[in-house]
Amino acid sequence: MLSAKVKEWITQGKLDENLSYLYVCGYEKVADYRKRLLLAVENFEKLFGEGRDIHIFSAPGRTEVGGNHTDHQRGRVLAASVNLDVIAVVSAGSSGRVRVKSEGYPMDDLSAKELDVKESERNQSVSLIRGILSRFSQLGHTVGGFDAYTTSNVLAGSGLSSSAAFEVLIGTVVNDLFCGGRESALKIAQIGQYAENRYFGKPCGLMDQAASSVGGFVTIDFRDAEAPRVEQVHFDFAKCGYALCIIDTKGSHSDLTPDYAAVPAEMRKVAAFFGKEVLSEVDEETFYQNIPALREKTGDRAVLRAIHFFSDNARVLKEVAALKDNDFETFKRQIIESGYSSYMYLQNVFSPAHVQEQGMSLTLALCQKFLAGKGGAYRVHGGGFAGTVQTFVPQDSLGEFVEKMEAVLGKGSCHTLSIRPVGGTKMI
Repeated sequence: MLSAKVKEWITQGKLDENLSYLYVCGYEKVADYRKRLLLAVENFEKLFGEGRDIHIFSAPGRTEVGGNHTDHQRGRVLAASVNLDVIAVVSAGSSGRVRVKSEGYPMDDLSAKELDVKESERNQSVSLIRGILSRFSQLGHTVGGFDAYTTSNVLAGSGLSSSAAFEVLIGTVVNDLFCGGRESALKIAQIGQYAENRYFGKPCGLMDQAASSVGGFVTIDFRDAEAPRVEQVHFDFAKCGYALCIIDTKGSHSDLTPDYAAVPAEMRKVAAFFGKEVLSEVDEETFYQNIPALREKTGDRAVLRAIHFFSDNARVLKEVAALKDNDFETFKRQIIESGYSSYMYLQNVFSPAHVQEQGMSLTLALCQKFLAGKGGAYRVHGGGFAGTVQTFVPQDSLGEFVEKMEAVLGKGSCHTLSIRPVGGTKMI
């Protein structure tokens, strides 16, 4: 559809029903999303010209719901897409060049025929685009050029994985333009992971990409590293009466690399005691029988972190079962138990090198107080040590909760989200 016609459609409200469903909002808020789309189309036209045949794509950010630091031990996780996303206005080109302009960043410009890894592009978005094109090509697809303008409202540094959303977005674009949409949502996630591992240079797992690409609640079992088992969990979060609130504790991630690295290293040290690579390969009962010897060999913190792994890995199954049974009360209890386990056993709520900086610990304490008797749930979100806390807050208590939290942590520290039912998608 020509860009002028797309703008007409948006203005006339012909996408309103889809926007309401995609962003989990009432029609009174759809106007804001209409404006966002119109501005994106106009910015595309300024960059690449008017009168182009265009499409609009979307890929969401994601939140980790269950399984804290279980993925790197090839365990289980529960994640979900959220109603923040990266959108792209796209038009196929005949020059063989791929030009992607992301709002606030320089233009990425590359040839669709030059797909080898470039060391000079490590840690840059252009490497992700090149890696995604390369993987589609390896799968037998003939890829070509296109122009795209992207804009994102996925909060950077929030643990909602804006990078995975961008990878899924580009993968969804390439799949539509050059593959007839034949590749599955899971395959697109794996292609994004490949690009991040091989081209960008970050050894990430599959959780972020899978949650963004598949959409809704998604559970992943990483036991088979080459073929992780991914299942969408059907649960209508919009009808449960709760809001998902991600709280930015304003902590700094600088100097925390040793803390993050120690978690998988200590878990692997416990696994190595049994001649295994990761904890998912270790029998839990055998582990408990050998704790006296493990304390001497690995130290107490490693043992505690292994205890967390076994309990949180099993807890994911209970969370998934509760959602499938439409039992949100049981689900919330599991969320709180996961948070306690992360606090006490995994010990990733503050850095032992910075004991005076405990914003996450303080936030969790305030959540416990402000949600007492109100039926909410709270836990560490993501890697921990600094960053964000995840809460499920009753809708009728949300305003009061946010006001009290932001009185301590500052205005704008609470981000109210919803679970988006759709992953990477073509909007028009």
